[in-house]
Amino acid sequence: MNGAHQSEEILWRHLRDLPYFRAMVRAVEDSFYQGLELPGPVLDLGCGDGHFASVAFDHPLDVGLDPWWDPLLEAQKRGAYRMLTLSDGAKIPFPDGYFGSVVSNSVLEHIPHVDDVIFEIARVICPGGRFVFCVPNHRFPKLLLGTQTFKRLGLKGASDWYSRLFNRISRHKHCDPFPVWQSRMERAGFEIEQHWDYFPADALHRMETGHAFGLPNLISKKLIGTWVPLRSKFSLYLPYLLTRKVFRDPITPEGVYSFYITRRKA
Repeated sequence: MNGAHQSEEILWRHLRDLPYFRAMVRAVEDSFYQGLELPGPVLDLGCGDGHFASVAFDHPLDVGLDPWWDPLLEAQKRGAYRMLTLSDGAKIPFPDGYFGSVVSNSVLEHIPHVDDVIFEIARVICPGGRFVFCVPNHRFPKLLLGTQTFKRLGLKGASDWYSRLFNRISRHKHCDPFPVWQSRMERAGFEIEQHWDYFPADALHRMETGHAFGLPNLISKKLIGTWVPLRSKFSLYLPYLLTRKVFRDPITPEGVYSFYITRRKA
């Protein structure tokens, strides 16, 4: 399989399972993990329903951890983990230095006590272990289409209200810039090896408006248990057209998400 075809398959495997506005960002993140060395055992912190791990990795990860039962039950059906654990991320039920790597995909932004969680990750990861995560950054609330539209109309109050509303709907507790994350990592004993920003504003706008047209996907999920009832490439061609540009060229200094590769100091 050549690289171009493999890349297209990454996008398609998310489009077949998720509404396009979620698939477009998850496919980009999936591509970042390809070829990334993750020494075992591997912990997926905030694994949710296990969908991302089931398609992004070609083997089950060692442990999936989440504080909610229902997503874990769905993750169990997918077989994406060798073990599933119900727990808060600040109280991981494993001994010091147990894991070789920890991944957390678009999770930390939802956790109010994120600093406690990062210190706990530092406890359970071995010296030299790798912690990989991605989060929305400080540009996310500023570059939303609704926020920008109200701002251009001179309606600052409405602009700020919309930004807060969308972040509340997205359950974001943190949308922080690099210096904030760098400080968090250093306090917990991690060093940032690499980081980059991705997902430009026009892609954010497509994802944002997609939420408004996602009702059919929600109905499908409630009635038959799947977000996407018709999974052929023909039926998904329009979502493919909406997502392929950002998938092919996602990294930008003005991106609204950030990807971090860090290592626990010895």
